[in-house]
This record gives sequence, structure tokens and C-alpha cells, in this order.
Amino acid sequence: MQSTFSSGSAGIHVAIIMDGNGRWARAQGLPRSAGHRAGASAVRRVVEAAPDLGIGTLSLFAFSSDNWKRPEDEVRALMLLFAEFLCAEARPLAEHSVRLSVIGRRERLPADVLAAIGAAERSTADGTRLSLRVAVDYSSRDAIVKAAGRLAQVDAPTRERFAARLGEAQGGWAPDVDLMIRTGGEQRLSDFLLWESAYAELCFTGRMWPDFDGDDLAAAVAEFRSRDRRFGALTSPVAGR
Repeated sequence: MQSTFSSGSAGIHVAIIMDGNGRWARAQGLPRSAGHRAGASAVRRVVEAAPDLGIGTLSLFAFSSDNWKRPEDEVRALMLLFAEFLCAEARPLAEHSVRLSVIGRRERLPADVLAAIGAAERSTADGTRLSLRVAVDYSSRDAIVKAAGRLAQVDAPTRERFAARLGEAQGGWAPDVDLMIRTGGEQRLSDFLLWESAYAELCFTGRMWPDFDGDDLAAAVAEFRSRDRRFGALTSPVAGR
């Protein structure tokens, strides 16, 4: 079902591929799990900074459907960290009027993670200052295929109808992505919000995710606002965004 939270008029939609936790840990002589825990601290910093930068929707890529291929012990550690993070942050998010939602598949997630997701989503449901979307077991291509199957039963398909079906297929609707950031030095989208990022501005940084902070986010947003977004036209139709 399409979300009743619409941030289109409240701020831009920023999506972040949080990359570099493992490499950060290796450079520090630490296990990969330490990098993931340091990455959780970066999430807190970015969420705190986002509303004051004019961000209405923040989508974070936490765990892709392809990440199940990682070593079993690392996957277990990631799931444990995710459940701990949701339990610890649900109240602070609610107190700061941040609405949290999780997008992606849920049937493969452990029971404790599902319980933590449900509790966090319920306790933050009234948030209006920021829509925080966390992608877990997420694949944009899988969501597109699922949405296309649903749309095949509809007469006269349109982009708008497909977008609505895509929201249903991935567990949550949001406005198109305005700015896509990837940390860690890689320059690819890695199957994250492909449909929604058709006209997104892209920002790639070599900074590892555990080191990313509010100043880095502010710099990326400032760079975004300096660009001329024409959407195929000759002049930008969206002034001041």
C-alpha cells in the first residue's frame, strides 16, 4: 500500500549506499564486524543531520539480497546488529519525529529482526520531520519484476501506476530520488532504487561509511543544489531544490 507520508513538498529524497565498512575495519586492524558497528554510528550522525539540510526522505541501503552470499557468521552478526540498532534507536527516532520504515523482502529475515522492525515501525509511525527508509534484503530488480507482474493485470499501464505497484512490491513508496550518494570509492548503483533514481544526481566519495558524518552529507547536498537539473529540458523546472 502506498505510504501516507509524502515528503515531496517537505524536502529532497537522498539515498545512500553505505559502503566501506569492511575495508575501514581492515585498515584499522579490526574484524569486519567492528566496521559494521562503526557504520551504525554513522547512520545516527546522518539521520541527526538530515532534516536541517532540507532532506525529507532518507533511504539507506543496509543489506542487499546478494549479501546473503557472504559468510554465515558475518550475516548473523549483521542481523544481530540490525535488531539491536532498531531496538536502541526506536525511541530516539520517535522523539525526534522520524518515521522509520523497512523496505525489501521480509520472509527470509530472522524472527528477532522481524519483531524489532515491527516495533520500530509502530513506535515511529507518527513521525513527520523525516522519513527514514532502511533497505534490508533488498533488490531493485526483484521489486521491478514483481511490480511488472502486478501491473500486467491492469489495463492501460502508466508510469504512475507502475510506481504505485513498485511501492507495494518493495514494501514502501517514496518520491523519486533526488540525490544518490555512495561511500567507499566504488561508482555503481548495485541494484538500489533503480526506477526511482532515473533522474537522480549521483555523488561518489572515497570516504568510508564509518567515517561519514553530517559535514560530509552537507557537502553532498550543497553540491547537489549547485547542479542544474534539467530533466531533459533546457532549463531546470525545479528552482531552489
